[in-house]
Amino acid sequence: MDAYALFFLVAVAIGGVAYVFIYPILSGERNAERRVAAAARAEPITRSARTPQKTRREQVEGSLKELEQRQKKAKRPPLSVRISQAGLSWSKRRFIMISVGLGVFAFFAMIPMTGSLLTSLAFGFTAGCGVPLWLLKFLKKRREARFLDGLPDAVDVIVRGIKAGLPLLDSLKMIATEAPEPMRSEFRGIIETQTIGIPLSEACLKLYERIPVAESNFFGIVISIQQRAGGNLSEALGNLSTVLRDRKKMKAKIKAMSMEAKASASIIGALPIIVLLLVYLSSPDYIELLWTDSLGRLMLACSAIWMFIGIMVMRKMINFDF
Repeated sequence: MDAYALFFLVAVAIGGVAYVFIYPILSGERNAERRVAAAARAEPITRSARTPQKTRREQVEGSLKELEQRQKKAKRPPLSVRISQAGLSWSKRRFIMISVGLGVFAFFAMIPMTGSLLTSLAFGFTAGCGVPLWLLKFLKKRREARFLDGLPDAVDVIVRGIKAGLPLLDSLKMIATEAPEPMRSEFRGIIETQTIGIPLSEACLKLYERIPVAESNFFGIVISIQQRAGGNLSEALGNLSTVLRDRKKMKAKIKAMSMEAKASASIIGALPIIVLLLVYLSSPDYIELLWTDSLGRLMLACSAIWMFIGIMVMRKMINFDF
């Protein structure tokens, strides 16, 4: 009996000690006490909960990420935007009517010449759909080239205006009134967009929608970051002008280095057509089998397809992007 009583007392003592030290941990009482003590110390909690202020670099990185996400969401522009990018004041309806009229004219003009309805239809489709879109692309590229030629000078004018004490908006108005086309119309569009209530940074970013080149995107990003994060705008635009001029020099250097390859590709691409014309002028009966005989037409079509593939491969090899 004494042994059982001793064992019982030892078990009760161990249980009491365990209850005192282990139960608060299991029940969460210590966590509750810590929370109450933390609530009683208001100053340390406020100091630790205070969010650190973002540095200028973090603000710039956030702005760049936001701009990149907006540009990734941008899809192919509609026909009306492509018409305006080409510098034309046509409406979408007028462009479609001109394209349809050109296709119909080519169709009826090729019927007496070819005598084949299918061939005339192919020529009409090419003239109605391919030629107008190619013309838009050509005018767009030419307008972008003119814009890039004048953009570094326009940025330098803005830098000098800001250093002289003029606001940014007044410097942009100087470009909109005195710069040549298409610089004048594009900066006038920025001014008009800003006057209807859109912030100046957003108006400058919309320049990339009308002139989709990297240089106009650089200009919009510099203005947008300066408007959000602050800083020396004249210094930022001065660095931008240097970058634009370096890119212009690099583009001219690449063009000069690739002119030999382009000339060789042009000669190789034009050589079969020149030989065909010379043979036709010297002995037409010999060469007429290519378009009078069915096998000759097949050979001519296959040769044209292979020539087109070769020209596209050469074009891809000699066009450099940076």
